[in-house]
Amino acid sequence: MLNALEVVTTVVVGVMVGVEFSVAFVINRILNALPGDAGQLGHAHGGRMLGAVMPFWYIGSLVLAAIWAIAGWHDHGTGLVVTAAGLLILSVIMSILLLVPINNRNKTWTPENRPADWKEQLNRWNRWHYVRVAVLIAAFGLLAAALT
Repeated sequence: MLNALEVVTTVVVGVMVGVEFSVAFVINRILNALPGDAGQLGHAHGGRMLGAVMPFWYIGSLVLAAIWAIAGWHDHGTGLVVTAAGLLILSVIMSILLLVPINNRNKTWTPENRPADWKEQLNRWNRWHYVRVAVLIAAFGLLAAALT
């Protein structure tokens, strides 16, 4: 049963890393290259869509890692899992304090109501998102290493 939990946790976190990596290095670049207001509207739509699912994914990943750490407390890779869980906690804290406030504003913007500094706010979100992606990649790497 523990083996199944380890694999499920690693896959769930790995897919989340893939989505967040894609947002950072593919989707945002596509949206930024669109003409006119299409990119800003796309960012707002993405903020609404992913903003609805990511809290469950982040918390779910953390819960799975915590259960793995507790269930496998005496296994050789537990330190790696605990460290990964710590990084997942950091990603949740970063999200709540730094990224979600910007996203909550962004998802309501239209070309008619967006603030004058909307590009700067999106750039700030992107910078913090790059850091969060690095934290998530580290957590995923630790979980993968704990499997061996």
